[in-house]
Amino acid sequence: MDSTENVIEIINLTKQYKSIKVLNNINLTIKKGKCYGFIGRNGSGKSLLFKAIAGFIRPTLGYVTVNGKKVGSDIDFPENIGVLIEHPGFLPQYTAFENLKFLADINNKIGNVEIENAMKYVDLDINNNKKLKTYSLGMKQRLGIAQAIMEDPEILILDEPMNGLDKEGVQLIKEKLIEFKKNGKTILITSHISQDVEEISDYIYEFDNGNLSRKL
Repeated sequence: MDSTENVIEIINLTKQYKSIKVLNNINLTIKKGKCYGFIGRNGSGKSLLFKAIAGFIRPTLGYVTVNGKKVGSDIDFPENIGVLIEHPGFLPQYTAFENLKFLADINNKIGNVEIENAMKYVDLDINNNKKLKTYSLGMKQRLGIAQAIMEDPEILILDEPMNGLDKEGVQLIKEKLIEFKKNGKTILITSHISQDVEEISDYIYEFDNGNLSRKL
């Protein structure tokens, strides 16, 4: 696959609730093997854009294609993407591994080895048998990232992945995402802290009241 190939195309994307446009005529092309950072305050439209790409919401106007397939008509949900949007919906009464195993069994694409490798990738102890309800926010966030990468997706969509992480955790995830990109993966990442995305992004965009503008 050509390194300049467009993997995601966002065409005239608008999402409106009553009279409020929360996404306002967004047009953007995402190229394979690049990292796109999106900054902006909470509620500016970042998460909604990611939900539209992942097929979690339907736009009022416009559309999204992923690998040439229109989301919502050709496909309900794009294939071969890993997604972390807002707070992961894990089961608090189960361990980290059990949560990932439950999710992995839905697609039945990977086994225990891949799950364990994803946990190790984000520095989670595979032998930790504590229930998820005892986990800190940072540990839950690491688990959310492990869930997003465990099936080795071509596209990673990460909404505020640094949220709740300490300084060492933030640095670890940045290093892992840079490594992920070097392996030809495409990454979309949001943060309300610009520094979190500036170090790893090839392109940076800013959201303001549903409008998107290029920063870098």
